[in-house]
Amino acid sequence: MLAQSIKRGGGLLTLACSLFLGMPGEAQAQTYVHLFEWRWPDVARECETFLGPKGYTAVQVSPPNEHISGSEWWGRYQPVSYKLDSRGGSRAQFIDMVQRCNAAGVAIYADLVINHTAAGTGGTGSGGSTWSNRRHPMFGPQDYHSPICSISNYQDAYNVQSCDLVGLPDLNTGSSTVQQTIANYVNDLTAIGVKGFRIDAAKHMSAGDLSGIRGRFTGSPYVFLEVIDLGGEAVTASQYFGLGTVTEFKYSANIGTQFKAGQLKNLNAFGESWGFMGGDKAVVFTDNHDNQRGHGAGGANVLTYKDGGLYTLANVFMLGWPYGYPQVMSSYAFSNSDVGPPGSNVHNGSSVDCFGGTWQCEHRRQAIANMVTFRKATQGAPVSRWWDNGNNQVAFARTGKGFVVINREGGTLSRTFATGLPAGTYCNIVTGDFVNNACTGSTVTVDASGNAAFNVPGMTAAAIHINAKGTGGGGGYTKTYPQVYFRGTANNWGATAMTLVANNTWRTTATFGATTTERFKFDIYGDWTLNFGDTQRDGIAESGGGDIPIAQAGTYTLTFNDSTLAYTAQRDSSGGGGTGTVAVTFTCNNGTTAAGQSVYVAGSVSALGSWAPASAIKLSPTSYPTWTGTITLPASTAVQWKCLKHNETDATQGLQWQGGANNALSTPATGTASASASF
Repeated sequence: MLAQSIKRGGGLLTLACSLFLGMPGEAQAQTYVHLFEWRWPDVARECETFLGPKGYTAVQVSPPNEHISGSEWWGRYQPVSYKLDSRGGSRAQFIDMVQRCNAAGVAIYADLVINHTAAGTGGTGSGGSTWSNRRHPMFGPQDYHSPICSISNYQDAYNVQSCDLVGLPDLNTGSSTVQQTIANYVNDLTAIGVKGFRIDAAKHMSAGDLSGIRGRFTGSPYVFLEVIDLGGEAVTASQYFGLGTVTEFKYSANIGTQFKAGQLKNLNAFGESWGFMGGDKAVVFTDNHDNQRGHGAGGANVLTYKDGGLYTLANVFMLGWPYGYPQVMSSYAFSNSDVGPPGSNVHNGSSVDCFGGTWQCEHRRQAIANMVTFRKATQGAPVSRWWDNGNNQVAFARTGKGFVVINREGGTLSRTFATGLPAGTYCNIVTGDFVNNACTGSTVTVDASGNAAFNVPGMTAAAIHINAKGTGGGGGYTKTYPQVYFRGTANNWGATAMTLVANNTWRTTATFGATTTERFKFDIYGDWTLNFGDTQRDGIAESGGGDIPIAQAGTYTLTFNDSTLAYTAQRDSSGGGGTGTVAVTFTCNNGTTAAGQSVYVAGSVSALGSWAPASAIKLSPTSYPTWTGTITLPASTAVQWKCLKHNETDATQGLQWQGGANNALSTPATGTASASASF
């Protein structure tokens, strides 16, 4: 519950209001969105054009009942009557919205404000009804708790549940008359087609009273209850578990703290071990309409749309992590916490008014919307293969169904992970949509051993799942030969098909033993008629060249470029850094660029994108037109690399490679190195 301010007469009255909503039993596979203060025609259109296609289970709408007049958002939480005539629209528009959303496969959850009625001396409501204090079309003075008192002691359950919450007349929800009046309102909504309800201010009604009200409902709508329980009070969330799911405000407070001021490594057991309620009972969110305005639990660390990419990363984690029933918030811009919604429509013909100075539409951010499908695809799969760098880079698997990488640091995270997923080319749904078996963004290739190389720029994420996996394994890349095979002591010189992961670049993994005779070659047709080794030991293979030796036991990621004949053998070092890697500072000179263009480094190892421009590592214009950047590369490795330029949002546009032959670099066994080239 949070405190807002309203004008009453010439004075200022502080009142409390808050919101949330109900959930189905199979909550963890589903996601709902709160379209805060959206009008009914806009909600209907959004269900049809976006929410349904993206897989959102439901949409929470603002209270549909008649409310006090005024533009402030909290006026919606001061009921005048239970007539369906509000700032959201008329009864006819509400019915139309419910029918259209249901047809699109999106349920409507209505916010129920049933603890109290409007504060103040009286007036005319949004639907034209007249009212005065404790006198409304559906209630009279006899329907409120008496004697009148104000909440003053949160250690006293009777005081919390029988007295006025900062001026809001407290209904006697233990009265059978009041219970039936409320149930009649709810049953009307259910008959229209509303599938679920969020009970506002549930903490201020006893579980027994709410049980009496719910027992009068027709049908079996989903229900969840707003109960702020941070501990130390007489009323606890557990008292309401038998009535529905419950808002877990501690989730919001803690995820904000870790993403804003903590370390993501701490999230490896995020959930009940943090003192949260059981995941099957919890409704969770990064922010809601209350605490994004500084009210309720969370304080200054609550993440909101104003936090930009950091907010997106937190939502990627929430939707990728199997705890609770997640709500995605959809806000409007505000600088004053009382201000009401924009006067403009969200939908205007075929365009939407999102991401600017009015409607924020966080639920439409590509990474957030696509993680809704990730959550569905990974239903029932536990977390495994957790990795972190000891700070703010983390990765985890949803066993056998998906994999998530989050980089909350400034530098690029380049690492090969054992994903545990089937081999194939997957769409990174954080950067693109998977449509008609094709990805509009970057892709990640998982080899036959379940390993995949990720290059995740700073303050971004990557996520792949089994329902966004292409067929054929070629990804549309160019290649010189139809197939390349790995042969070596690791597979008893058998022929292991490599995976095409970028133009002309093939990749596989192999585990070598501790002998001094471990070695390998590349074979084109699987019959030795055309094979490549490296007699010169310079990182460039030759036809018929000698076996390539492996000096240290371990699992290696091997790449081979069938055009340049450059190859790499990168040992997978456990622990996320240190052993087996060195820091190399790259400099690209004379890198003059056009607007929207930057300079990058690409090369023969996965840490340099395996020659794929879209996966190349962006440098910084430290002394324009000189660009530099420090990148972690495998130690003791022959690396081929080049400078290139391309458009920052589309690697196929403005693409220009450094001229001449590839640059060669042999990384040291330990320490640091530098390399430079010029356009």
